[in-house]
Order: sequence, then C-alpha cells, then structure tokens
Amino acid sequence: MATQAKPRLDPQTAYAIISPLSYADWDPLLDTFDVLREEKPVAWVEDPENRHPPFWLVTRYDDVMRISKDNATFLNNPRTVVFSLTEGIEFAKAFSGGSEHMVASLVTFDAPIHMKYRKLTQEWFMPKSLSRIEEEVRELAQRTVDRLIEAGPEADFCKLVSQPYPLHVVMQILGVPEEDEPRMLMLTQQMFGGQDEDLNQSGMKDLPPEAITQLVAGAVKDFEAYFAKLTAEKRANPTDDVASVIANATVDGEPLNDRDMMGYYIIVAAAGHDTTSASTAGAMLALARDPEQWERVREDRSLLPGIVEEAIRWTSPVQHFMRTAAEDTEVGGQQIARGEWLMINYVAANHDPDQFENPRRFDASRSPNRHLAFGAGAHQCLGLHLARLEMRILFEALLDRIETVELAGEPKRAKSTFVGGLKTLPLRITTN
Repeated sequence: MATQAKPRLDPQTAYAIISPLSYADWDPLLDTFDVLREEKPVAWVEDPENRHPPFWLVTRYDDVMRISKDNATFLNNPRTVVFSLTEGIEFAKAFSGGSEHMVASLVTFDAPIHMKYRKLTQEWFMPKSLSRIEEEVRELAQRTVDRLIEAGPEADFCKLVSQPYPLHVVMQILGVPEEDEPRMLMLTQQMFGGQDEDLNQSGMKDLPPEAITQLVAGAVKDFEAYFAKLTAEKRANPTDDVASVIANATVDGEPLNDRDMMGYYIIVAAAGHDTTSASTAGAMLALARDPEQWERVREDRSLLPGIVEEAIRWTSPVQHFMRTAAEDTEVGGQQIARGEWLMINYVAANHDPDQFENPRRFDASRSPNRHLAFGAGAHQCLGLHLARLEMRILFEALLDRIETVELAGEPKRAKSTFVGGLKTLPLRITTN
C-alpha cells in the first residue's frame, strides 16, 4: 500500500475526542464532530502526552455503517473501547492474564466464537419471548409513574424513573433477586462511569487514570464474585431465566470457562439497563424542552415508536466502539494499514446531516430513522427489542398520566467516553 499522509488532529481536538469531560458537554462536542465530518472525516488521533495509543477517528455515517457491518476486515479484538489510557491497557492485561479486555463478552468476541455465544441467549431477547413479560413490564411502568407523581411536582427523573425501571426489567430476566438491584446499579455506574465523580462512588473529582482503572477493576471483581455465587445456585437449581442458561451452557460440547461466563453475565447485567436508562432520560429531556411536541404525542400515540427510535438516536448511549484493521484497507478515501485501530463514533454518525435532516432536533416523527445507536451487522445490540419494548410501555404510562412536563433545573450528563447519558434530570410535572 502506497504511503499516504495522515490527517492528524491538533492536540486540543485530539484531547476532546478521548476526554470524558467532552462527552459531558454535549453541544461543543457535536460542534467538533460537525467540523471533522467536513474537514477530516477519517482523522488520525495522537495523544500529545503519549498516554494513549493512536487511532483513526471515523465520524461519517456511511463509513461507520460500513465498518460496523464488515466484521471480517474490522475486528473487535484486541481492543474494543478506549479504555482510555496506556496505563489502563497494561492494567487490563495484568488483571485478565494477558487480554486487553477486563471483561470478555459478546462485545469483545470475533467470529466464529461470537455467534456461538450470542445464540445461547438470543431467543430470550426476541419479540416472541419478550411478549411473555409484557404485562409484568406494564405493571412495573405504572408503579414507576406512581413513584414519580408521588414525589412531584418536582423530582429527578433519572433517580426515580430512568435508572430503576430498566434495571428491574433486565434483572428479572437475568434472574437476579430484587434486593440485589441496588448493588447491580452501583457496580454498573462504577464500571461505565468510572471517570465521573458522581457515579464512581469515590466522590472525588479529577481522579488520576490509575485510580479510575482500579475503580473499574474493583467493580468487575465484585460483579464476578456475585455471579460466581449465582452460577452455583443456578446449576444446583436451574430456573426459567437467563442466568440459568448461562450457568449451564455449553459451546462446542464444553461448559463456558469462568472468564467468558462472568463476562456474559456482566454484559447482560450492565449494558442491559444502562443504555436504556440513558435513552429514556434523553427522550424526557427533549420533550420537557418542547411542550408542543409533548402535547402532540399525547394526542397522537402513533408517534410513540418514533419517540423511542429518536431518543435512541439522539442520545446514542454507546458513544463509540473500537475496531482493528485485519488487513490493509481504505475508509472514506483514507488508507488504513493492517493492525491500525479505529474509533467508530456513534455520536458523530447519528448526527450526520447527510443522513439525518437537522440532526440536533429531537423529532418524534422523523422517518426514516436508520440510526446506528444499536450498531449494525453481526454485533448489533442483543437487547434492542427489549429496549424498544420497555421504552414504549413506559411512555404510554407517562403520557396517560402526566399533562405537562418542564425542566426544574439544569440536567447533567455523565463524564464518560464509552457509555454515557444524563445522570440527573430535574423535572416539574403536572398530572391529569
């Protein structure tokens, strides 16, 4: 492959792409992506302090879609996310016995093992299976709205609704007792929000990278200890839940090894609710800012599926994944060498004006809405049907009982480069 000059980002922009602070300050980040899509849609990112391996940043929708679908050319291994710094990668290797992943899961596997593991639980998350729990989810949604109304007229939507509601749903599917749900929420926030002082349980701002890495590792260890005990219980007394499937599963005639099994539990337990929580809160933020749209959806419930899809696009809770080129290739006219690392940025892709007209506007009637927030191809989110079901049912309950909604304070986003969203959403509501 002939040598081609790399379009390098300036140090300030490079820092913005990898800094969790940028993802907590949403509009300036979107401004940055708007410029990059026009000027450097495939850009080379180097950390000026050499704390982070260099990578290609991909910001255009079409390029992100192509990479997401081409799992032979663009591999999940050896690195799946910006874990943010070199120290973190080295710590992960020591923690895991050589892998750059602290957690081995569906997110990190490539073919052929990925599909073998995915098929173990895939049926659980298909619409036909989910129909069995729809009435239970509907009852939970009503109780959740009860709690919001009782706490009103002003309340934090994140703490009362968008965090506990999807958490309870996925824990019931997984087979985790309700009394353990607060522990699952705390560990999820530590693992995905380790960079945020309000989520990592340290209460300290500007933790050094090593401390953040150790907090995340501590959450993973706690998850593993919990699920090791649950595995023993589900092997002794299997029940009709996903934990029993994982505990007793075999691949190629062999039981799952401990590392893969723990990773499976963790990805279902953590990613199964945190992303839905972010999308749900994002929808309420948008509608609280736009009372006319709230009223329009109250009057026309055919817009409900549009609320769900638009919320998922607009918030893009999984903000990026990383891929490694398996061979010399090309993306957006830029040569990519074998072994080079690429960030496919879903926030940037889902705000590409070539794909979405006026992308910063939340529009429940947007159609088509072929967003990339669930990924695409073989690695498309396993729980996408569950997320849509949960959000649709919750918003049915909210729209039935809440007449008006407006902001009662300034919302705050999590400081997180990987999985992000609102951590507080103060609302003022009136009821019918």
